[in-house]
Amino acid sequence: MLLVVGCLVLGTGVAMLLTADLGSDGFSTLVNGTAIRTGLPFFVANLGISLAFLLLAAARRLLPGVGTVVQIVLVGLVVDRLLPVLDKPDSVLGQALLLTAAFPVLSLGIAAYLGAHLGAGPIEAAALAWDPPLPFKWSYSVAQFGGAALGWLLGATIGPGTVAVILLLGPAVDLTSRLLGLDVHQRMES
Repeated sequence: MLLVVGCLVLGTGVAMLLTADLGSDGFSTLVNGTAIRTGLPFFVANLGISLAFLLLAAARRLLPGVGTVVQIVLVGLVVDRLLPVLDKPDSVLGQALLLTAAFPVLSLGIAAYLGAHLGAGPIEAAALAWDPPLPFKWSYSVAQFGGAALGWLLGATIGPGTVAVILLLGPAVDLTSRLLGLDVHQRMES
């Protein structure tokens, strides 16, 4: 139940972040840049980037689980359903407020679905694979930065929302998980 609720909340947060239109997360930026550079459909680029992140995690003995598949499918479905019904705010202030509101929703969703310990989505798996030695709150920032930088080099755009995700989302997930008593660091290893 925690997995499903977490993914529903995370999908809502992602839709809010994208609707604010001030820059997306590093993973989405990398997928978009890959699609732009290669001409692949976004869906295909997303599958390829997801696989690459999961292989990186597997190389560090962090294996996917049922939660990995549920996260990818359910978050995608929620975002797909919410984007057409959410309206971009008319002002930059409105966009900034929506971006700000997205952060607790994103951190709650990530903490909840990871707290179920049924497998991590691609970018969270890549970050967890490096915890230890680097704590998740920082390895997540590194993974988001790497995705954003590479995506930008491939032609995607970044914005203040991208920078906020890089700097703040990992620590926010860490804080949220501690407040809720969820251990997001437990690894599913081979």
